[in-house]
Amino acid sequence: MRAAVRIRVVKSWVEISEEQLLVNYAALDRVAGEDVAVLAVIKADAYGHGAKVCAPVLARAGVEWLGVTDAEEGVAVRASLTAAESQPKILVMSGLLEEDAETIVRHGLTPVVWTRQQMEWLAEAVARLNAEPLAVHLEIDTGMARQGVVPGEELRELLTWLAAKPSLRLEGVMTHFASSEVADSPLTLKQRERFEQAMAAVAASGLRPVWVHAGNSSTVDNSAVSERDRGSLVWLRAVAAGAGARAMVRTGIALYGYCLPVEGGEAMVEPALRPVMAWKTRVIGVREVEAGDTVGYNAIFTAQRPMRLALLPVGYADGLRRELSGSDTASGGWVMIGGQRAMIVGRVSMNLTIVDVTKIAGVSVGDEAVLLGDGVTADDHARLAHTIAYEIVCGMRVESRLV
Repeated sequence: MRAAVRIRVVKSWVEISEEQLLVNYAALDRVAGEDVAVLAVIKADAYGHGAKVCAPVLARAGVEWLGVTDAEEGVAVRASLTAAESQPKILVMSGLLEEDAETIVRHGLTPVVWTRQQMEWLAEAVARLNAEPLAVHLEIDTGMARQGVVPGEELRELLTWLAAKPSLRLEGVMTHFASSEVADSPLTLKQRERFEQAMAAVAASGLRPVWVHAGNSSTVDNSAVSERDRGSLVWLRAVAAGAGARAMVRTGIALYGYCLPVEGGEAMVEPALRPVMAWKTRVIGVREVEAGDTVGYNAIFTAQRPMRLALLPVGYADGLRRELSGSDTASGGWVMIGGQRAMIVGRVSMNLTIVDVTKIAGVSVGDEAVLLGDGVTADDHARLAHTIAYEIVCGMRVESRLV
């Protein structure tokens, strides 16, 4: 008996622009400067863009480091890179559990660590596998209370233990800023001071890191020197040079064309960025409604005149936010059909959404609709959903295609 053949019809898809991804990376690299490396963060499946799609593009561009969430994601990214491409180092940024240690060692990943327990798991895995000493990056908690060892006695004890452990090698020291998009932020200044204290403790321990890194996309964007502040990139270069190390920033969302607005300062990179992702679908139905007809769940939309509506096979199960629902022809979100806005009317459903195509001539079944792309961005969705572009792009559950 023959096995049944199952054909999956893709109702929506994401197109990733290789050209625009490289343009955004080049803009970040240019502002960071020759003496500051740019780590490309592709965690959370490259912010919803597809890590297996984006990683090879960035590797071919010569990126030295890729940042992933966990060991599993790191293995998948490593497998996506061919021997013909450069092999960036892969930083596992969001901690580890005991069962991750052997995976990290086997696949040559570089973990971010901040507890003795984490490092003991890794040292034991190195011994079991008879592997070369494992490079680790130590995170300092300077004010996020999220990841990292606290400067002071806790840090000194950890450094003493690490200095006596030949199976582990301190390759990097890092921290993360809580408000890097705020110019002249007192919190950022405080975090810098605490990091400098931590780096003094590292030097006193005799350990010599190769990399010192801090900051995200907004650190690069908000790098203009002001009368009050020399800027985080200037500061980072100085701290790294003092440790005899290379400076690095970890850029994520800006690679994909978005950045938080700089508060109280000048954006250095955001004007050059363009979205990398286009999310598309096709019209699956068209119908006419009369004045007084209601549309969708709870009848939140009532037609005020005869209208022509198009049905799209996407909804909140695919990542199209329910907050984009429209109670009239001006309050909700929109898609682009034929280069024109088609407003969402009624509730966004689980797998279906209705849009107004009354003024768009000739719309028929099979026509392409742009959910994100030219004319409608993740920032537009985020504004209506009262969130940030990060959540919009990371929340999509659609396959990516490189174009």
